[in-house]
Amino acid sequence: MNLIQERSIVEAALFLESDPVTIQHLSKVTGLSRDVLKEVLDELGKHYAGEEHGIELTEVHGGYILAAKEGLWENLKEHYGKKNEDKLSRAAMETLSIIAYSQPLTKAEIENIRGVSSDGMIRLLVKRGLIREVGKKDVPGKPLQYGTSKEFLKLFRLKSISDLPKLDEVEQKRFELNG
Repeated sequence: MNLIQERSIVEAALFLESDPVTIQHLSKVTGLSRDVLKEVLDELGKHYAGEEHGIELTEVHGGYILAAKEGLWENLKEHYGKKNEDKLSRAAMETLSIIAYSQPLTKAEIENIRGVSSDGMIRLLVKRGLIREVGKKDVPGKPLQYGTSKEFLKLFRLKSISDLPKLDEVEQKRFELNG
């Protein structure tokens, strides 16, 4: 099937979006059917896979985005990426890792694993949009539970949380609750 015009409109829509967009959203924006969109997205993915392109079609949390190829991003991120003030401290990365691998978790559970207070780190990660409140634990006091966000997946270029690198036994023990 010759989908030149359809591919052009989807490509333009993806270019104009700053966040990953779902097939449903693309269908609403472009007026194209889901089947046509799936075929067009497949074609665009193959098209941008070549070395002659600096961007690629990336799937993030059930949505699609045009992004700089990962290999090129290292050279470009200093100018186009978030600057040094957005870098996470070691403590923030530790807290984020614990949440990513063990979610959903309450603040007390995070602190139990880390062994130190995590108020500041949780506030920072929520403010940056990397974690979010995902519910309340069904225990007395109903403490808030935290999990990772779409922004977390986007930042680390993951389709879903299941794409996180697998942990070995020693690392798994580190992320288990001690109580």
